[in-house]
Amino acid sequence: MNRSTTASWVKLMAGTAALTLALAACGDDGDNDPEAGDTPTAADSSPTEAESSEAPAFTNDECEAAATSADHFKVGGILPLTGNLAFLGPPEIAGVGLAVSEINAAGGVNGQQACQQIEDSGETADLSVSTASAKKLIQGKPSVVIGAASSSVSLNVVDTFANNKITEVSPANTAVDLSGYSPFYFRTAPPDTVQGSVLGPLIAQDGYNNLGFLVFNDTYGTGLRDSTQKNFEAAGGKCVYGCTGDGDEFPVGQTTFSTEVQAVLSTNPDAIAIITFDEAKSVVPELAATGWDMSKVYFVDGNTSDYSADFAGGTLTNAQGTSPGADPDQAFKDLLSGWFEAANGDPLKDYLYGAESYDATILAALAAAKGGANDSVTVQKNYAAVSGSTDGEECASYADCLALLDGGSEIHYTGPSGIGPLDADNEPSSAFIGIYKYDDKNVPSVQTTVEGTKPE
Repeated sequence: MNRSTTASWVKLMAGTAALTLALAACGDDGDNDPEAGDTPTAADSSPTEAESSEAPAFTNDECEAAATSADHFKVGGILPLTGNLAFLGPPEIAGVGLAVSEINAAGGVNGQQACQQIEDSGETADLSVSTASAKKLIQGKPSVVIGAASSSVSLNVVDTFANNKITEVSPANTAVDLSGYSPFYFRTAPPDTVQGSVLGPLIAQDGYNNLGFLVFNDTYGTGLRDSTQKNFEAAGGKCVYGCTGDGDEFPVGQTTFSTEVQAVLSTNPDAIAIITFDEAKSVVPELAATGWDMSKVYFVDGNTSDYSADFAGGTLTNAQGTSPGADPDQAFKDLLSGWFEAANGDPLKDYLYGAESYDATILAALAAAKGGANDSVTVQKNYAAVSGSTDGEECASYADCLALLDGGSEIHYTGPSGIGPLDADNEPSSAFIGIYKYDDKNVPSVQTTVEGTKPE
C-alpha cells in the first residue's frame, strides 16, 4: 500500500470528524437515566435513524459480563494499562474502541453487535498480570484478542491463546522471535528487521561512525539492537558499546543508569541509541547531566514519546526516533483522540500504534464477516485473506469492505496503518517506518516515512 491509498482512506473517514458523542458503556446495572450518568448497553448503542442521517456516533461499547462470540463480535484486549509501556495504552485502546464504534455504526458483524473487553497486559517485570488477563479473556470466549504491546508479554501468553484456539493480533509486537510463531498469532506491526533496516542507515547517513547502545535485556530490545547494529555496520559504521554478544544489556525496569552511562561514554561514541520502554525517562536525565549532546541520541518505538512533562525544555532538541507505521492523517488522529476523550475525559497525548490497533480490529471483523461466523477459529482462517493476501479488491473502510464481501468479492483492506498484505508469517509484507525529530518542548513530530520490506 502506498501513501496515496492512506490518503484516500482518510478522505473517506473525514466526514465523521463531526461525530456526535453518544457514549454507551455496556454492562451497566443502572436505570440508564442519562442525567444520572448511566448509559445504554451495547444492544442499545446503535445510532438512531436521525443520528445516522447526520453522522455516526462515537460509542464506548464495553462487553456485558455474559457476552461471548456466540452472541457478539467480541473483541478482547490485552493492552498496557500499567507498567513501563502504559503510555501506549491510550492510543491502542482508542484504536480498538473507535473500530468497534465504526463496526457497530455499519450494522455489526454477521447481524451481531461488536463489543470490547480490555484487560491489563502489565509488563515483563511482572508476567503474572498478563497470565491472569489471558485466562480471564479466554473464559469470556472472544472472537479475537488485540495485544499485547510488549513482545515479551506476548511470548508469555501466545501459547495459552493458541492452545485455546483464540486468535491473537498484536498491534505493536516487533520481536523477530514472533515471526510465524503460531497459526493463531498475527500482528499489524512489522518485525524489528524492518525498523532496524531504517534506523541503522539513518544514523550512518547523519554522519556518525561509532555507535553505542543502551539497551535492556528484552527480546524486543536485543532483537532491534541486533538489526540496527547489522545495518549500521553494513553502512560502514562500528558498534562500540552494548553490541551483540557483549553482555552489556541491563534488566527491564531498572531505574538508575549512572554505571551504564559512564560505560557507554568511555567508548567515545559519536551517537547513542536508547532501546528501552519507559526506562528512557531515567536514562535521559543521567545522560544529559554529563553534557552529552542530546541531538546525537536516537530513540525507538518503545520510547519515542512526548516528554514535555518529564524533562526541562530543550533537553531533547533535535534528538531523533523511529517507529513502525505510516503517520496517519490528522483527520484520523482527531477521530482517535475524539473517541478517547469522549470515553475517558482526556484527549490523547500519544498516537503510537493507534492505527495498528484500529486496523487489527477491523481486519478481525472483516475476517469474521467473510467466514460467516464470529468465533475465533473463523477469524483465524480468514484473517490473512481480508488483508489482501488473496489479491482482492481494495477497500478502505469496514462498511465498504463489507459491501464487497456481501457481493462475493475477495478484498484487500487498506487502513490507516499503511501495512501491506499479511505474509506467510502472519505479519505485514511491507510497512512504513516513521522518522521523528524532537522540538525544544521535547515533543516528537514525524519528519518523513520510509516504506520498508522484510529482508529475504
